[in-house]
Amino acid sequence: MVFLKELTQGSSLKNELLSGITVAIALVPEAIAFSFIAGVDPLIGLYAACIMGFFTSLLGGRPGMISGATGAIAVVVAATVHEYGEAYLYPTIILGGIMQLAVGALRLGKFIRLVPHSVMLGFVNGLAIVIFASQFPMFGSEASGVFAYYNGSQLYVLSGLVALTIGIMVFLPRFTKAIPSALVAILVVAAISFLPSVDTPTVMNLLKGKSMQGGLPSIFTDYPADLFSMATLKIIFLPALSVAGVGLIESLLTLTIIDERTDTRGSGNRESMAQGVANCISGVFGSMGGCAMIGQSMININSGARGRLSGLVAALTLLAFIMFLSPVIEQIPVAALIGVMFMVAYGTFEWSSIKNFKKTPLADFLIMVIVAVVTVVFHNLALAVAIGVVLSALSFAWDHAIGIHARIRTDENGVKHYDIHGPLFFGSTATFAELFNPKEDEDKIIVDFESSRVVDQSGIEAIRKLNDKYQELNKQIAFVNLSQGCRDILATAKIDISINPDKRKFMVVYDA
Repeated sequence: MVFLKELTQGSSLKNELLSGITVAIALVPEAIAFSFIAGVDPLIGLYAACIMGFFTSLLGGRPGMISGATGAIAVVVAATVHEYGEAYLYPTIILGGIMQLAVGALRLGKFIRLVPHSVMLGFVNGLAIVIFASQFPMFGSEASGVFAYYNGSQLYVLSGLVALTIGIMVFLPRFTKAIPSALVAILVVAAISFLPSVDTPTVMNLLKGKSMQGGLPSIFTDYPADLFSMATLKIIFLPALSVAGVGLIESLLTLTIIDERTDTRGSGNRESMAQGVANCISGVFGSMGGCAMIGQSMININSGARGRLSGLVAALTLLAFIMFLSPVIEQIPVAALIGVMFMVAYGTFEWSSIKNFKKTPLADFLIMVIVAVVTVVFHNLALAVAIGVVLSALSFAWDHAIGIHARIRTDENGVKHYDIHGPLFFGSTATFAELFNPKEDEDKIIVDFESSRVVDQSGIEAIRKLNDKYQELNKQIAFVNLSQGCRDILATAKIDISINPDKRKFMVVYDA
């Protein structure tokens, strides 16, 4: 019953069906392009789009999100295909899927919440730029191994059709949203391209002489003879780890973005499991695997789809294209697909992150820019997100390291009190030590942690060293109002603490 509700998820059946068809058309050029990047036949990328799209829509944790063959995965597996051959590609995808299943089973998908908002913005903006830039190679063709952009009337016609596609997608929703504007734009431009006087490249030009005609995907059987040997594991393990990591990062970040755009919440653990299942099945049936696609997901959401049905329709429609309608799909003008993806890039980019940059902390803005640049330059989403998270952690540590301070006072009994404010951890231990002057301090010192807490082992060592300095000078020092967590850490470090909430009675901390 729950699954049936998730088929449309509050959307209409018409929106789900039409959006699914639109997404299927938009999947074709990208699946073909990513196949060439990976060094495999276009059909392998198209089958990956079908399998990934179907099973993640059926089982995934984010209704409305679209998965398929992606550039991130294609780049990861390209080296394996080039060096060892296609037979090692599919075990790599299967092993990567198993790793993703393990992440989902261990419920580690929730750790995506640790990715800061600035990193999310950098990821989104970087991908928008990548989507935008990846359309420009379609303004040219390759002959005898040399790429050249179109010129003259062919360039003018192509550019005009791209502009018409964008115009339809911008202005049609102002009059009606009954039909997805992207689908209308593709159909109108396709109809124009059939006019005798219109000469413009089509999907057939992207295929480079190959065909997207095929049947149902079949189980791959031509695996290496030593498939279950350590030698094969050494070859596929690191690429499989990259497939799993890159795929989950892109999928879970896309899930979070769709959550924000639709004001709903998906399940990261469920999506991890679905991605794992889809990649395992993809490898078994001889396709290149994949992950979530932010571009096609945005097309789906912007077309009004919210449920699982649109993704299922997209996968099955794409399979129908491959089996029965490839001659028709091959005639779709490239201009229509370029225009659609230009609009996707525009809609994906978080323009508010630029407009409001003066209101954004400088560190967060710089992190966003760095993540976007790394995404664009290296096309490595895992690297970009990892760099962003590390920089955010360092920024956080720095802010708190310089934020620790003490309110110092001496009571009527001549006891000096240091009331510590701010966390004591590896980044703040140096500043913490500078707060004290053991040689000139009174003979009795109380360090009050009521407004602070000890976070890690470095904090413990800072307390130990401070205690030792005062005791070497035959001065007494006490640490009071430590939280239970801090006491547990100190006890683990074998420091005996005599805790008494009455600060008027003096206490001493000493090594056990």
